[in-house]
Amino acid sequence: MKAIRTREPGIDGLVYEDVPDAKPGLCDVLIKVEACGITHNELDWPIWNCRAGHPRDSVIPGNEVSGVIAGLGYGSAGFAVGDEVFGLTDQLRNGAAAEYVAVEARNIARKPRTLDHIQAAAVPRAGLTAWQSLFDHGRLEKGQTVVIHGAGGAVGSMAVQLAHWAGAHVIGTGREHSRSLATELGADRYLALDTEQLADAAGRADLVVDTIGGDVLTGSSILLRPNGTLITIKAAAEFPTDRDDIRKVVFVQESNRAQLTELARLIDEGHLRPQVGAVYPLEEAVKAFSAKAAGGLPGRMILQP
Repeated sequence: MKAIRTREPGIDGLVYEDVPDAKPGLCDVLIKVEACGITHNELDWPIWNCRAGHPRDSVIPGNEVSGVIAGLGYGSAGFAVGDEVFGLTDQLRNGAAAEYVAVEARNIARKPRTLDHIQAAAVPRAGLTAWQSLFDHGRLEKGQTVVIHGAGGAVGSMAVQLAHWAGAHVIGTGREHSRSLATELGADRYLALDTEQLADAAGRADLVVDTIGGDVLTGSSILLRPNGTLITIKAAAEFPTDRDDIRKVVFVQESNRAQLTELARLIDEGHLRPQVGAVYPLEEAVKAFSAKAAGGLPGRMILQP
């Protein structure tokens, strides 16, 4: 089968080539990939060992997948050949930038009926990250106020919609060009950080969800009420040190079939809309990764075999 593969970290090592066919193992499903979502910096993640800790000599990137089940491994209950599914592959196994990918059945769910595969491939990472930041780690409740940094991005825009659906008061932040999108998706207020200050919303939030890091994160403590929660998805984040009366959480999203199923339901009911960016054929993956890494491209970048 054809795939994008690299034998070294970074974009420069990516090659479009023939690779051994993917085969489903125990409790796996084999997916014919229709679309694959990519994250611009995933090639720099610490993914060069397998789940057992052994070194990997090559990596097929792309952890977000939407496609059709083409085969079943032993013990993969709940699915049948021909089912349309979407989900998040294990980062320590080969990803979905290929014609086929083997994925643990527990990491996928049935694709939202109202989305095509390109749209569905933009959901898993952003949707799971937003859900887990708001509800698993943030414990957001109806009537509370949440500030979402990067409200126009893939994760931030999902978080705005989910918080709005949950009945929270939503304050989005970002650049001025994202104001209309964040407001359309459910933000009750928007702070354009290129012209406004975080201090304009000081002391109003029960929860802050940060997708940006840096100075935005370190300046966010002023937004929170006592006993509030500050969450970031930036692994190397430096939390502000001026508050000991708030919770501080950094996390990496985990795949969760029940949450994927709930995200699909909310999409089909019209509560959520993924943000799709540019779409590239698989053989142009180098161009896609380079364009996304350069910045300024909204939405999730998609590869199609």
